[in-house]
Amino acid sequence: MKKILVIHGPNLNLLGEREPGVYGSDAYDSINSEITERALKREMHCEVFQSNHEGEIIDTLHLARKNFDGVIINAGAYTHYSYAIRDAISAIKIPVVEVHMSNIHAREEFRRHSVIAPVCCGQIAGFGKASYLLAVDALNEILKD
Repeated sequence: MKKILVIHGPNLNLLGEREPGVYGSDAYDSINSEITERALKREMHCEVFQSNHEGEIIDTLHLARKNFDGVIINAGAYTHYSYAIRDAISAIKIPVVEVHMSNIHAREEFRRHSVIAPVCCGQIAGFGKASYLLAVDALNEILKD
């Protein structure tokens, strides 16, 4: 069974409470349940990690290279400026799908640029919690090869 890791970055633990007009009203735990259920339906084991700390996200990416076949990451605001997370993704040599619940390209100017996109195998944005579910499907296809 393939193993995938979902990494949620800063403030995503507040899903369901934080800006529901942007991120929806589904709670963090509910979204994670849907993600893990989707993975199981695709015969993949899924673990979830969340941190508000850049270094913890980097350490988790480093560990993922030995324990997982692929990663889904919503790096939150780190998407736009963390070259350290970008370098960690580049270094681990397993497929990483970048995810955003909101359409970052239709928001504030600073959110429109992702420094991690060039080292990810793809980006899914703007579909709310379904962005994560689509990322599970994408990793499932990528990992079939």
